[in-house]
Amino acid sequence: MNIIQVASEAVPFAKTGGLADVAGALPIHLEQLKHKISLFVPFYRQIKESKLKLTPTNIGIEVKIGDKTSKAKIWTALIPESKATAYFIQNDEYYNRDNLYSTSKGDYPDNSERFIFFSRAVLETIKALNINADIIHCHDWQTALIPVYLKTIYNSDPLFKNIKTVFTIHNLAYQGLFWHWDMKLTGFDWSLFNWKQLEFWGKLNFLKGGLVFSDILTTVSPKYSHEIQTTEFGAGLDGVLRERQANLYGIINGVEYTDWNPESDKLIPANYNATGMEGKYTCRKSLQESQNLPASNAPIIGMVTRLAGQKGLDILVEIFDELMKEDVQFVLLGTGEEKYHKAMTDIQKKYKKKTGINLKFDNSLAHLITAGADMFLMPSRYEPCGLNQLYSLKYGTPPIVRETGGLADTITNYDGSNLKTATGFSFREHTGQALFKTIKNALSTFQNKKVWKQIVKNGMKQDWSWKRSAGEYNKLYLKLKG
Repeated sequence: MNIIQVASEAVPFAKTGGLADVAGALPIHLEQLKHKISLFVPFYRQIKESKLKLTPTNIGIEVKIGDKTSKAKIWTALIPESKATAYFIQNDEYYNRDNLYSTSKGDYPDNSERFIFFSRAVLETIKALNINADIIHCHDWQTALIPVYLKTIYNSDPLFKNIKTVFTIHNLAYQGLFWHWDMKLTGFDWSLFNWKQLEFWGKLNFLKGGLVFSDILTTVSPKYSHEIQTTEFGAGLDGVLRERQANLYGIINGVEYTDWNPESDKLIPANYNATGMEGKYTCRKSLQESQNLPASNAPIIGMVTRLAGQKGLDILVEIFDELMKEDVQFVLLGTGEEKYHKAMTDIQKKYKKKTGINLKFDNSLAHLITAGADMFLMPSRYEPCGLNQLYSLKYGTPPIVRETGGLADTITNYDGSNLKTATGFSFREHTGQALFKTIKNALSTFQNKKVWKQIVKNGMKQDWSWKRSAGEYNKLYLKLKG
């Protein structure tokens, strides 16, 4: 099949988060299943200034945005490790900026216009290139208007007549909400601005458009696909999702084991695998040294995260003094909300000999923590998929997680009776008490080396590769095309 992937960011071209990892990896693995793949991304400054080989085309397009017409040029590049082509939509007014979506002061005020333009520009580029696609797979709110355009303004174009759409929700909390007058920029008839389609409490909701008009919906874990149909996790769109439940699927994101594999990882001081763990002990020692921690046998809890309430920082801070009474060391890497920066800075001052707090982004340190820690903490309030728990499994670092979303789907809690299948530790209630009880259980289990070794091995033999995930998407594509 001829499949087009559309995303607002993709590795290795432009990245702010996990969406880019998915959009960059999925095309490679779909191509290996003999599909013809194209990827569309805005031509950001980040891409323009990269060292990647970019080729300008002689293709120029025009897009009507409200009462004006905006132009774009098209660039291309090969997606590394594949023969698939990435197409970049160049409009410097919209995309030649320091950041992709926002500054430190907040979102760009014209994000609505920027991604209305991108959505229509993708379709105009497909026309200019005469790509006879079978599937257009859109990712997150920035691309959610494409299925709407296909079913309305572009529905009479013979090139698009038989195209089917897949829309993937990476995080339902981010919806692309804008004031209602931005409907004028879309070119849509105002009749679409109603509570069943594009309107959401008086605002224009991009994501809702994708949910209503796409042929198939997916999200990034089976558990999350059920959670978002509830009031607690539905972010106001649970009713829409319940109406679409027959066409809603959960597929766990894959892991690029070329980047995250302790046997070949070049960012850690020693390599290892499930049958030879000596290298992990070297990584452990190196982690302690890098954080100025004593060379103790106390279990090390690692955490690589965005510092936010969603990630469970609130309940972690709540129980931290109690945790420090245990024989344990703690290492954290991440940035985020100012109040948690302050809380973690205070913790570092108070517990200098037991904690390493790193308020920054550092990919090498992220790998070292994953390899050198004894257990990995992810107490998220909600987690659509999560990747760090999958990395930690591969590195022999059993995760401690809240039983939600992708964390629930990927981690099997050790309950004392399931040693052959357990891969970590989990809790249900999002409370400090539940978190602390589970950490204490993990610390206690750590002392039983035979049991701990088995849990580690169980996790290391898990396969959460992109090959697995791409196969699940392939089944949906085949189902759509009959």
